[in-house]
Amino acid sequence: MPKQTAELRLQLPFDQRSRSRLRTTLENGEEIGLFLERGSVLRGGDQLVCDDGRVVEIIAAPETVSTVRSPDPLLLLRAAYHLGNRHVALEIGVGWVRYQNDYVLDDMVRGLGLTVEVEQAPFEPEAGAYGAHSHDHGGQHAIIRGVARAGD
Repeated sequence: MPKQTAELRLQLPFDQRSRSRLRTTLENGEEIGLFLERGSVLRGGDQLVCDDGRVVEIIAAPETVSTVRSPDPLLLLRAAYHLGNRHVALEIGVGWVRYQNDYVLDDMVRGLGLTVEVEQAPFEPEAGAYGAHSHDHGGQHAIIRGVARAGD
């Protein structure tokens, strides 16, 4: 389904974007219930269609993350290996890796000779080799029901 113009926005951190059932509030103050297929993960830019036909754009909320940058790909690979060995969700970019902030993991990565920057940023980890999921929800994988409108 091609992208539509979204009338509504829903900003969520990663842990809420990976839940199949969620009661939450849109940016306009409207409370909604979100019902996704089990195992679905919403990504920033995904669009969902409400049961009344309105389109909602998902926004990846900034959250506290640890970002490791290095011009040395071997050092980054070592960090990714050790973090993956601990089943840590990782976002991987050119010259950096990112994970949800954890001081124990930060210390481990520093012990590998890397610098860790704790910052606020959207977190979009890899889906995983066995959990690859289409990013095009197109409203087909979700039901959004209005719970109550703010001020009603």
